[in-house]
Amino acid sequence: MSRTTEPRIEGQLLRPGDDAYEQARHVFNSMVDRRPALIARCARKEDVVAVVEFARETGAPLSIRGGGHNVAGNAVSDGGVMIDLSDIRSVRVDARAATAVAEPGATWFDFDHATHAHGLATTGGLISSTGVAGFTLGGGIGWLVRKHGLASDNLVAAEVVTADGAVVQADDDLLWGLRGGGGNFGVVTAFTFRMHPLTQVMGGLVAHPRQRAVEVLRFFRDICADAPDELTLIAALMTTPEGHPAIGIGACYAGPREEAERTLKPLREFGPPLIDQIGALPYPVLQSALDPTAPWGSRNYWKSDFMPDLSDRAIDLIVEQASRMRSPLAQIHVHQLGGAMARTAPDATAFHSRKAAFVYNLIGLWMAPDDDEANVAWARESFDALRPVSAGGAYVNFMGEETSDRVRAAYGPNYERLTALKHRYDPTNLFRQNQNIPPWPGRLSV
Repeated sequence: MSRTTEPRIEGQLLRPGDDAYEQARHVFNSMVDRRPALIARCARKEDVVAVVEFARETGAPLSIRGGGHNVAGNAVSDGGVMIDLSDIRSVRVDARAATAVAEPGATWFDFDHATHAHGLATTGGLISSTGVAGFTLGGGIGWLVRKHGLASDNLVAAEVVTADGAVVQADDDLLWGLRGGGGNFGVVTAFTFRMHPLTQVMGGLVAHPRQRAVEVLRFFRDICADAPDELTLIAALMTTPEGHPAIGIGACYAGPREEAERTLKPLREFGPPLIDQIGALPYPVLQSALDPTAPWGSRNYWKSDFMPDLSDRAIDLIVEQASRMRSPLAQIHVHQLGGAMARTAPDATAFHSRKAAFVYNLIGLWMAPDDDEANVAWARESFDALRPVSAGGAYVNFMGEETSDRVRAAYGPNYERLTALKHRYDPTNLFRQNQNIPPWPGRLSV
């Protein structure tokens, strides 16, 4: 790619050999080792327009980087052009209207701290370095999902750069697709969210020895069944920093302190736990609490699915797969769903899997490349073992390099409408470095 055929932008263009190139091409998952021919570090939306038009006119493969946290590494394409949005990251809050507008490079750390200053919050990522953009476009399951729905359910407006280089305000149809349909329809340059009054939550972790995992997961299932919308729980099978296999239950209660203490009392007394870190804390603090479990630069391979329930058989299978983990950093998470998320109709947005009770994530996580084969095999084998108790759908934010059948499964009956929307906004599939939805009737750009 010669310098005479590069887009003209206010931001910075990086090429292989430039000082900042190596850092710019790396993302959260260090298994992703791709080398774009050009990285465009955009400074404004007009830069985004220029790079989109350049990629369309030259046929260069195009990828989009927001927070760089997608486990499949879709932010980076070999030999193509990467739009890097990390310098466009402001968050503007309108406290009177209870809305907040995030630029596409903002992380949830940026967003939560900006909105917390106004006593407001919305459903966000569980790891604070996660980008607002990708998380929201994939649906967005977080601590407030049962109280306020998915992150995408709280997306009320969006500004989008489409494949033809136009800057549009999303109409109802496009907004429907952006609420869970991923980055298939354009580059979103502004996300407007509905905000909710919230400053403090009651939350944290209780932990038990792994030997009690079956008992703890059955208790987790029972407490989930009776939980109010204010409470969201996550069970995690992991290894402590001291090397002890453990099972923890993370909790977030977004409601009055007295009700929180009463609701969480059974959780804190069960066992009793070896560790009880539950207490009152600012919401942004809870939003960063899991950061140490997902170190930037680690090697990651994930497999995930929804679950209709947490049967005794499912619990036994989960515990068995945890016993086979190949890395002390590996984890299995089981996220409680329901509440506000489930009260939205499956066809009201692109995000279809509304009725599942849980979603699990098999997190293969390790540091050394020599351990790749063993950890990838563990995740794949565990996923196969859990198929009989899975719902057969998929949560795109937990998806790695999956087949087109898995992408189709993520959207269920909404898939046809999404392909038609893709055909309207991106008929040549310029935006294909993602969990891709091809334009109807499936004609792909190659």
